[in-house]
Amino acid sequence: MTKLPDLQTAIIISEAGGPEVLQPAQMTLPQPGAHQVLIRVVAAGINRHDCLQRAAGIHHDGNPVPGLEASGVVVALGPGVTELDIGAPVMALLQGGGYAEYALADVALTMPVPEGLSMTEAAAVPEALFTAWWNFFFLMQLRPDEFALMHGGTSGVGHLALQAMSGLGYSVLATCGSADKVAAAKRFGARNAFNYNDTELAMKVLDATGGQGISALLDVSAGAHLDADLEMMAPDGRIAHLSGGGALSVPLKKLMAKRISITGSLLRPLALARKTEVAQMIRRDVWPLLGTQVRPALAAVLPLSDAAQAHREMGKGHHIGKIVLAVSD
Repeated sequence: MTKLPDLQTAIIISEAGGPEVLQPAQMTLPQPGAHQVLIRVVAAGINRHDCLQRAAGIHHDGNPVPGLEASGVVVALGPGVTELDIGAPVMALLQGGGYAEYALADVALTMPVPEGLSMTEAAAVPEALFTAWWNFFFLMQLRPDEFALMHGGTSGVGHLALQAMSGLGYSVLATCGSADKVAAAKRFGARNAFNYNDTELAMKVLDATGGQGISALLDVSAGAHLDADLEMMAPDGRIAHLSGGGALSVPLKKLMAKRISITGSLLRPLALARKTEVAQMIRRDVWPLLGTQVRPALAAVLPLSDAAQAHREMGKGHHIGKIVLAVSD
């Protein structure tokens, strides 16, 4: 067995501010605890949460190293791990720590890299699928006979959710901020897609559903399109928010007339037992599609040392798909 180093290079948040506060540092190699694995990271996905964590500063989070997903090779097993072997190529949902040469992952949230996906592509998958599956199928209880809608259809979450859900036969619509992104959302599998700035958005969505309306809507815009959302929702529809940031003013009569439920969630603090349930559903339903019907679009692949630039690109919001950090070969 290859001896592991005592130290590793990681990107840490130094203090609150812009992306320039992401700095390389030498850190002690983490040791896997019970039912954990240590991964030598090949690539790490960039997520909006990482940018928010950076802006909040080092004292906001228990782990100064951002990164909620990574691909890599298992190099050490914690007590009780029997599901994976040393040397296995894997992808994992993390509790932070992905912007580093090595990262810890719970074995229940660690999955083999499917054939047909590169290690770089694999790093772009876990956070998006866990987010989409938790919200659509656990929180909002989407049924096969209902229509779903994803605001931000070409985002990291959106473009993979469209592929996976349409591949499984769900009717999913999307909104985007430009004509190019609308066309991309349709390529990713949206039954139809619209510009979310369209003043006739609600009417067009309702027409696209044959008047049935949207039963499950995933919103990454912090309620920026709430008026249109309430108009396009089906009776007993559910809206789940991924982005906070302020108070949400809701016209209660519209809410009550259709019995619309508005909720939201943060994936990172979700209990491991519940994340494990999501992982089991993803393994069962989505894994057979990965590398064939479902493939992440990589908007940019930057070296770990360019994490600050990756955050700048994320902040611009022009990209389609995922931005990924290449950590090692």
